Amino acid sequence: MKPLRDAFDSVHPYFAKGGILEKAYPVYESIDTFLFTPGETTTGRTHVRDGIDLKRMMIMVVVALIPVTLFGMWNTGYQANYAIQEMTAAGMDVDFDWHHTIHNAIGFGHDPGNFVDNFVYGAIFFIPIYIVCMFVGGHIEMVFSVLRGHEINEGFLVTGLLFPLTLPASIPLWQVALGIAFGVIVAKEVFGGTGRNFLNVALTSRAFLYFAYAGQISGDKVWTAVDGFSGATALGQLANAPENAIGSLSSIQYGWGGEGAITWMSAFIGTIQGCVGETSALLCLVGAALLVATGIGSWRIMTAVIVGVAGTSLFLNFVGSETNAMFAVPFYWHLVIGGLAFGLVFMATDPVSASMTNKGKWFYGILIGFMTVLIRVINPAFPEGIMLAILFGNVFAPLIDYFVVQANIRRRVARYAV
Repeated sequence: MKPLRDAFDSVHPYFAKGGILEKAYPVYESIDTFLFTPGETTTGRTHVRDGIDLKRMMIMVVVALIPVTLFGMWNTGYQANYAIQEMTAAGMDVDFDWHHTIHNAIGFGHDPGNFVDNFVYGAIFFIPIYIVCMFVGGHIEMVFSVLRGHEINEGFLVTGLLFPLTLPASIPLWQVALGIAFGVIVAKEVFGGTGRNFLNVALTSRAFLYFAYAGQISGDKVWTAVDGFSGATALGQLANAPENAIGSLSSIQYGWGGEGAITWMSAFIGTIQGCVGETSALLCLVGAALLVATGIGSWRIMTAVIVGVAGTSLFLNFVGSETNAMFAVPFYWHLVIGGLAFGLVFMATDPVSASMTNKGKWFYGILIGFMTVLIRVINPAFPEGIMLAILFGNVFAPLIDYFVVQANIRRRVARYAV
């Protein structure tokens, strides 16, 4: 690596203050610090020494996301290949697009029992979404960094992976570009960039698409990467059930005339339809264990969300409803369907937009769990509640911390009053 280090050092004067490429220093600095440990050291009498910086923190979150990403690509291919097999067997015409052309060109088939066939087909859908997201969002961050004259932060490494994982595989790529551009600019850069956003950037991007282009991000035709496929997700099936919501999961009707079932275990493992990275609660638990073990993710927030979900679900189960079957859904089903597990592990714990105080994290998490179940059950127009619940919690996080801090101040004043 020494020749590469020497090469970077040789061009450094051009990017340093007074150099001809001074404006582009943030670009040089981002590549340099990505490849090498920063050469600067902290000076002054008061500072904190720590073995982890922003770059290592963001990389660790990306590592925690790898299991759900790999599984998401496999499951995307599995759901698509299974649908193609059943539709072909039923004599239905399957409309193939450029993804299928690439898949055939590199010599893979559509056998849902073949791991490689599934993984490659899913990757052909997911990787372009990821590339578009990173290209558009990364360039927007670079432009703002150059204009402001500060370094390019690594925070987008996480946002650039989280956002694609919250999308259906069939989403048009131009909408991916539009969504991430909206999130990065409106939820982050207008407030000053990394560390100053009060809303989760990936969720803001998804919320924009959810309300602006609902047809491409919700409904029963977007979750499986096959043109013309029709089949409900678990939450969609529950929301439309006239009675016995859980029982309705045993008879989901598909477009080819057959029917299937969603069990609690299949929902826990993730072999169901849904967004690319949100279906497997099991692998979200793996990511949670890694984040908690490294001190990056807050176990208080994760636990509090579960407490909020369980408490609200049990209360609604007790109240009951003759017209809304969602009231009877047990809390353990809420935890494995939709994006709740993914959201509580990777998004509710965002250190920038979440509550900062330990006590505040409990209130913040319980609020998110409460709002998630409330939105899912009370308002069937929004069968997935975790996205709106986390954004709602983001808005209230500063207020929660304010009251926690003020309460501590009042207690200390009373304790040391003379």
